[in-house]
Amino acid sequence: MSNHYYSESPDVKHNRQEHTFDLRGFAFRFMTDAGVFSKTGVDYGSRVLIDAMEIGSDAKVLDVGCGYGPIGLTAAKLADRGHVTMIDINERAVELSRENARLNGIANVTVLQSDIYAAVKGQRFNAIVTNPPIRAGKAVVHRIFEEGYELLEPGGTMWVVIQKKQGAPSAEAKLKALFGEHEVEEVTKDKGYRIFKATRT
Repeated sequence: MSNHYYSESPDVKHNRQEHTFDLRGFAFRFMTDAGVFSKTGVDYGSRVLIDAMEIGSDAKVLDVGCGYGPIGLTAAKLADRGHVTMIDINERAVELSRENARLNGIANVTVLQSDIYAAVKGQRFNAIVTNPPIRAGKAVVHRIFEEGYELLEPGGTMWVVIQKKQGAPSAEAKLKALFGEHEVEEVTKDKGYRIFKATRT
């Protein structure tokens, strides 16, 4: 069975739904489906990240594990003179993100199916945003941090949301080992969700 949200090809029966959300002052319509993360609405952790992330208007942004698109498409609204690349291993999520970009009239995005960073090797970004797939395991989450560091421009930032009970302390330690003790900041915490901002110097 490949029906978890980090499957390449979920085989669960489709159950398409449309939702409306207000994120960072922008009104969105999102199509969701079975077999993708948080299909019944934008999850609380993603909302905390969306509210906290600082995205420049001309930034090149990468959304890792984009799902059906709430984080990346909000980033695209904020980076109105920039560009957002959205990646997910889940082909159903990728199609939904493309559909949701069209549905919301957002053109400054590229959505790619990608096993972690395979589809964006050699590119560089000003910001990486991620609600990492905790259920895929710590090794996958730490690879997102390690390989993402290499894709950031100097001065670029990685924004991560993670629940305390799902490994926030070890994630923080890993980010500090990669970026440096003083380059990782806990920007906010809300209902057990912690937002880390790590800056590549």
